[in-house]
Amino acid sequence: MNRILIAEDEPRLASFLEKGLKSNGFTTTTVGDGVSAVLLADDADFDLIVLDIGLPGKDGFSVLREVRAAGQRIPVIILSARDDISDKVDGLELGADDYVTKPFRFEELLARVRVRLRVEGTAETTVLRAGEMALDLRTRRATVDGHSVELSAREFTMLEVFLRHAGQVLSREQLLSHVWGYDYDPGSNVVDVYVGYLRKKLGRDRIQTVRGMGYSLVS
Repeated sequence: MNRILIAEDEPRLASFLEKGLKSNGFTTTTVGDGVSAVLLADDADFDLIVLDIGLPGKDGFSVLREVRAAGQRIPVIILSARDDISDKVDGLELGADDYVTKPFRFEELLARVRVRLRVEGTAETTVLRAGEMALDLRTRRATVDGHSVELSAREFTMLEVFLRHAGQVLSREQLLSHVWGYDYDPGSNVVDVYVGYLRKKLGRDRIQTVRGMGYSLVS
């Protein structure tokens, strides 16, 4: 199981990242300042770091500089609200492997995490299946009972989440955070609307409502 260090000082975002990564099979450790990030990167055996730039104590660039100066080749994905090209260039030149600007959707970050870990030698499934459904993550094509199904970008992402957790009950909050990102409106009914869209395209019985809990994909 891959271990990920999350260095993020905003509590809501840190919690969002931790829950999302854990639900996808990763072990996480979270710190809220740059000094702790450097110490843990040096002392613990992590497979990847998700690194915010605006950390107290030492900013993310300083953390990255020290980690690389110590000879650590661990993959680092920078998270930042700074979207200037100069900031991105600085981060990459200091040794970051990727740079994600806020706000972002969790599924995008998750894909980037998987890519970096796959580069480091972890195999990654590219076709998700459940019963007679298949979703090709590279070609972004869905098939049901041998027939191709056209999906919008949100529908594709929601089906990917369901397939990665086939048979599990996913709450509306989990689906909101995975598909729409951490800056979602918890009172929105958009999840129910998109579940309805998927049922029309996949078949009504494939996504079950679990009263008071959420939805589950029947595998």
